[in-house]
Amino acid sequence: MMSNPIKTAIVGFGSVAEKMHAPLINACPDLELVASVERKTNRCEELYTTTTYRSLDDLLSADGADLIVITTPNEYHFPMAMQCLQAGKHVVVDKPVTIFSHEAEELNKLAEEKGLICSVFHNRRYDGDFMTLQKLVREGELGDLVYLESHFDRFRPDVSENWREKEVPGNGITYDLGAHLIDQVVLLFGLPNWIQADIRKQRTGAIADDYFDIILDYGSLKARVTAGALVNVATPKFLLLGKNGSYQKFGLDVQEAAFKAGEKPEGTFWGLETEEKWGNIFLNGETKAYKTIPGDYRILYQNVADAILKGATLDVTIPQTINVLKIIESSFESAKSGKRISKLEGGW
Repeated sequence: MMSNPIKTAIVGFGSVAEKMHAPLINACPDLELVASVERKTNRCEELYTTTTYRSLDDLLSADGADLIVITTPNEYHFPMAMQCLQAGKHVVVDKPVTIFSHEAEELNKLAEEKGLICSVFHNRRYDGDFMTLQKLVREGELGDLVYLESHFDRFRPDVSENWREKEVPGNGITYDLGAHLIDQVVLLFGLPNWIQADIRKQRTGAIADDYFDIILDYGSLKARVTAGALVNVATPKFLLLGKNGSYQKFGLDVQEAAFKAGEKPEGTFWGLETEEKWGNIFLNGETKAYKTIPGDYRILYQNVADAILKGATLDVTIPQTINVLKIIESSFESAKSGKRISKLEGGW
């Protein structure tokens, strides 16, 4: 029988693990953060009184955890997740689950063979603005939908020392932010008929892609996802157009800023957005503020725990992320060729 709470370890304790993953795991009553793998520091141990290991081999040999959370650079996701599954451990991998879709297919096959949970940290599914967008799509108040525009823009004119901007596998903004935005669109509307992408390096000295603009076609509906590092003007996070009305939302979900400020994901007010940040709905000749549903990244880890302990349906599955990876792969192909890639050609 699996222990309750589930003994959980984090592999790679960088900024995202420290500021987001560890607090979320610690806040989940059915998970217990017991260990971390850190090459040089003991940061997790200092914060949570856990055990520090210097390698994944050491962690698995000690057999001290049943759920392994992998937050390393993208190139290590696949081999580490495979190693954990082979050792009989449940796994959560930060997005993207792997660099290549065929690797994700291998993970899914192994997890199914061993009866293990393997999920992906697609936390942006639990952004308040996206949950609000899902509500609008589900309820149909805007009428037949014709257009969705989704942005994740930043102004970071200087290339940083972050591994995502270096010459390493799985680098760049498309694998980073594109994975989130594509996942959201596919969750809303399913797989597109075709995609066409423009992926660029816009900043001086950029090694990795720092801009993308991807169109996903759904027949009568067109979706566009875009992100850039040279945007110093407000762009809408979401713009949704329907035959009856529209929805426009500016600003990012409040949870990431709260994590960076050191706030703990606790209480009923977590993820609650103040009224002045709500989006607007344009309907029947009127403009009204439209309340943002509170975002809640805690749902993801609680769902993983429920899947392990109670056999609950997993929210974020590997087959879902395989489709996202195939669209990313097709996007790079489209950007290189300048052509559309259809569902048949992309194989998603």
